[in-house]
Amino acid sequence: MHSTTVEIRVAGRKILLKMPKNEADLDIVRSLKYSRWNKENYYWEISNHPGNLEKLKRYFVDRITKFDEESQTEHTNLDTTAFVPSRNQVFISKEKGKLKLQFQFQEELIKAIKSIPYYRWDTSKKQWTVPFTQKFEDELKQKVADLELELIYREVENAGVEKIQRLNTKVFTKTYPKEYLHKLEERRYSPQTIKTYTALLTEFINFFPEQDLDQLTDKEVTDFSRYLVTIRKVSSSYQNQAINAIKFYFEKVKSGPRKFYHIDRPQREKVLPQVCSEEEIVSIFKSTENLKHRTILMTIYSAGLRISELINLKIAHIDSDRMQIRVLQSKGKKDRYTVLSQKTLLMLREYIRIYRPHHYLFEGQGSTSQTPLPYSSRSIQSFLKASVTKAGISKNVTAHTLRHSFATHLLEHGTDLRYIQNLLGHESSKTTEIYTHITTKGFDQIISPLDQLNLDD
Repeated sequence: MHSTTVEIRVAGRKILLKMPKNEADLDIVRSLKYSRWNKENYYWEISNHPGNLEKLKRYFVDRITKFDEESQTEHTNLDTTAFVPSRNQVFISKEKGKLKLQFQFQEELIKAIKSIPYYRWDTSKKQWTVPFTQKFEDELKQKVADLELELIYREVENAGVEKIQRLNTKVFTKTYPKEYLHKLEERRYSPQTIKTYTALLTEFINFFPEQDLDQLTDKEVTDFSRYLVTIRKVSSSYQNQAINAIKFYFEKVKSGPRKFYHIDRPQREKVLPQVCSEEEIVSIFKSTENLKHRTILMTIYSAGLRISELINLKIAHIDSDRMQIRVLQSKGKKDRYTVLSQKTLLMLREYIRIYRPHHYLFEGQGSTSQTPLPYSSRSIQSFLKASVTKAGISKNVTAHTLRHSFATHLLEHGTDLRYIQNLLGHESSKTTEIYTHITTKGFDQIISPLDQLNLDD
């Protein structure tokens, strides 16, 4: 379990962070822009760059025991001609049925503006103007948020005087109720599901900043869901998760009646998973020189493991007598056995001889026998990306791609679909059947009708 002693202080342009040493937490901090370790004072210094504070809040959530933030100075009666947006700021104002935007060059934001009918660039004032509609405003706000820029509203009150209102489009000011977390834990939801649900409920709460959560009705849920689809353009699975997270609060935490939301949901996307050829898999392994890293990738591919299953494997889960790997309490809280490859076993023996893990099969930085720490999933994705690049593969390969490749290659070598379903831990055979649409077995026997035509005449 993570320690709960996380302290955050916002001091002007810096965020000061104190936390216990933990590999997963360190990966998050290091991923933030302009972060460094202050060895004299034993805390992390992170630039108060747009998006950094929000990422810390969302990641640590209820583990934050102390939070201090300097109050923002209210900007009024400013000389607006001299008040120029910085590189990471966007000024927006509404005036006479128009939206006016000022910002330094941002190519993606300019493209978004030019997608709106009747846009106009004012050279003298150095500002963009578009017709005002709520739809256009929401689209531009979302684009600013996606680019991790700071949005500053400038409301014109009278001639020559503007009220400057800072709006951080990425920081949530309200968090979820503690009883929501307690109920999720009480019902034994997985850590990943808890993290997802709490983040989604937090987003829902902050979509209605002026209203209390318990005052929100089915109408607000419907409005939020439509916003996700029409403005955020999220996937149908994300939309479903958001609704389920909200339903959990009203049905399980507040003991309300079962909710049914009649929302027009987009047709579920039929996206085929990305897979690598056997030659590409070999190339990735050969491009991974570090023994531990190569062993991790070989274990994922050879057994068809999810990345969460890999990092939670313990030494005792490797059964070399039966040539099986035991996977405990995976997705859907199910145990299963999957295959242990002979080549993987040899790699594991060499790896264990050199690295001598204490508890987890693959342990993270700083792990000891007293405090074992699992390997970071982010680190796995990072070195896998480096290996894929080194191998000259242009596909977007992730750890889950190795699992998809495992299933596809088994199918191409004649393994029965029912066995593949069991090895992957799929509850429904329909989930496994998607691999029948990916396999290229027999493609070399198919001749395109174009090649049957005589085009020489």
